[in-house]
Amino acid sequence: MKSVYFLLSFTVILFAIGILMVFDTTSAEVIDRSLNVSTHHALIKQLIYGCLGIILALLTFFFGYQKLLNSAPFLFYALTICLALVFVPGIGKSINGAHRWIYLGPISFQPSEFMKVVAPLYFIHLFLKNPEMNWKRFYKIILLFALPLLLILIEPDNGTVAIIMSVLMALFFLCRIKWVYWLLPVLFLTALGALAAFQMPHVKHRIHVYLHPETDLLGKGHQPYQAKIAAGSGELFGRGIGESLQKLNYLPEARSDYIAAIYAEEFGFVGVLFLVLLYLFIAYSGFHIAMKGESRAGFYVASVITFLISFQAFLNLGVVSGLLPSKGTNLPFFSQGGSSLLANCMAIALIMSVHKKKDPYWKKLNIA
Repeated sequence: MKSVYFLLSFTVILFAIGILMVFDTTSAEVIDRSLNVSTHHALIKQLIYGCLGIILALLTFFFGYQKLLNSAPFLFYALTICLALVFVPGIGKSINGAHRWIYLGPISFQPSEFMKVVAPLYFIHLFLKNPEMNWKRFYKIILLFALPLLLILIEPDNGTVAIIMSVLMALFFLCRIKWVYWLLPVLFLTALGALAAFQMPHVKHRIHVYLHPETDLLGKGHQPYQAKIAAGSGELFGRGIGESLQKLNYLPEARSDYIAAIYAEEFGFVGVLFLVLLYLFIAYSGFHIAMKGESRAGFYVASVITFLISFQAFLNLGVVSGLLPSKGTNLPFFSQGGSSLLANCMAIALIMSVHKKKDPYWKKLNIA
């Protein structure tokens, strides 16, 4: 049970710091731009989503991962329909040229965030029905994922597609599916895509801007350059809570994709190290629960969902630090975003539900 308590404690600490940073960045934006909303508007909204996330997590934990695996086909196809509805006028809404949200009155949600969790569950469901996998059955299963991935791609949301595909590849490895079925095609398509991309002038420009953001400060290089300034100016111990200058309209998306840059500016290297350790502890707790799981299904679920949370944190912090190109990925439990928070609460509850009873599954594997 210690792993469950540790996992829950680290998640709560992350969310608490995230709430502080959301209020910090959004209140400064309201004052700086003289917006006609309360300085507490974003804070209250995030707290409401936090309460909804707790309810969703309790329901997920109550039902357990086994029942959710059995319900995975229904959830998968329902979310696929929702991904199509984002393009329907009156239901979906375009923001900054992207069709990612469904609006039902005052309520809005992003189906692709939940697909990150449901897609691997659906694959586990199909795999466990018949673990014997040949190339023909494998590609039939893969074709089922083509439609939702295509819908997410044309939203457009390349980052989410990359995350789902990476999570599925991790799952293929865990399920011991022959690497010739999936790794060789991935390498071939990656090489082919890279060769085609390098022939396109705009792709060359993006790569140049990624390597040298200072050459396009009024365009694609603005956010990564300002994020570097924010993180660097924090030095060892930071400027102090609320003392960030980059949040004053210098760094767009400071409340979501680049919130870690503002955190680095105010808390410094020591604060960032603490943040990274929290995610490492969550990863360790999640994988420990997976190894202690009572069943093969529980092992797969806890492992791949832990990988999902950890991978998103790695991508976001990699973008903020300038190591990776911008992908528009939220920092789990830290960035502002209702759908992301709800999906991650569901993910944590799934991991916790694996920690039940009986013998740990690792004893049945030849890895002890």
